[in-house]
Amino acid sequence: MQKAAIVILNYNGEDMLRTFLPSVLKHSHYSIIVVDNASQDDSLPFLENDYPQLRLIELKENSGYVGGYNQSLRQIKGEFEFYILLNSDIKVSPEWDLNLITWMEEHSNFAAIQPKILSYQNQEYFDYAGAGGGFVDSLGYPYCRGRIFSSIEKDTNQYDDPIEVDWASGACMVLRSSCFHEIGGFDQRFFAHMEEIDLCWRFKREGYKIGYLGNVKIWHVGGATLSRTNPFKTHLNFRNNLLMLYNNLKKERFLIIYFVRLGLDFLAAFSFLLNGKSDDSKEVFRAHLAFHKLKNIKQNYPLAPILSNKDSNPLRKSILWDYYIRGKKKFSDL
Repeated sequence: MQKAAIVILNYNGEDMLRTFLPSVLKHSHYSIIVVDNASQDDSLPFLENDYPQLRLIELKENSGYVGGYNQSLRQIKGEFEFYILLNSDIKVSPEWDLNLITWMEEHSNFAAIQPKILSYQNQEYFDYAGAGGGFVDSLGYPYCRGRIFSSIEKDTNQYDDPIEVDWASGACMVLRSSCFHEIGGFDQRFFAHMEEIDLCWRFKREGYKIGYLGNVKIWHVGGATLSRTNPFKTHLNFRNNLLMLYNNLKKERFLIIYFVRLGLDFLAAFSFLLNGKSDDSKEVFRAHLAFHKLKNIKQNYPLAPILSNKDSNPLRKSILWDYYIRGKKKFSDL
């Protein structure tokens, strides 16, 4: 079995591959596999002509982040001890993959980790997706060291320490392959967005830990496949957040949180409407309807038993209260 594979999922990302593959090739020690999610642009001819040395997995249809990785990682099951999932729009630093894998080898009780993720456009600042390690509050809202909602911190080395977190970002995450296949991979119902938070929550329910390694840096463009201003992203975020809670909480606790979230989500929809984002407002309601359809579809993995609410839910304080009422805009202020 080989040590690790860097697996890059691509969908119509020829421009991103042209820009960032040279950085990955230059600074990486492990095998690189590009998975094409049925691209309609010239990604495949570009890869075949310019990078014939790279292993290429071609999928027949675009099944999103979730389906793309589930299918491709099943194809290489048993070949690698670790998978490094890497977005196509990321610039990496020297020794990045070697440092991440070395840390994982030294911490056998961790199923996943992420590096420090900075913005490619504003390289002294954290990126939206993952930043300095992810957490989940008691109502299911995700936030990060270095990024709470739309407030992004400047990187002043304040989050360079290795710590245990609630979730690692799917933009760049190392997975212990045995753990990934043991719990059945990503939940196929998610398609994209928050699937990595659900995965990490399920890892934790199995007794594994999730980590953040702050001395390894990468730079992420973000929104390369689906823009952050696209209403479909709003739909996926609201829908999948509810599905994540449904998957990982006891029924009684989920129902309590769901009724609270009904009010908060409808407030969010009203806020979208006031700000001229009527399409986003509609997607909040559609997301709730879609959630109720999805929750009755059997998941494609075995669910670990929930031993107690305390064990299954991070039960952090309310990040909404801290951010909007107490005015705490930085993780260090919490």
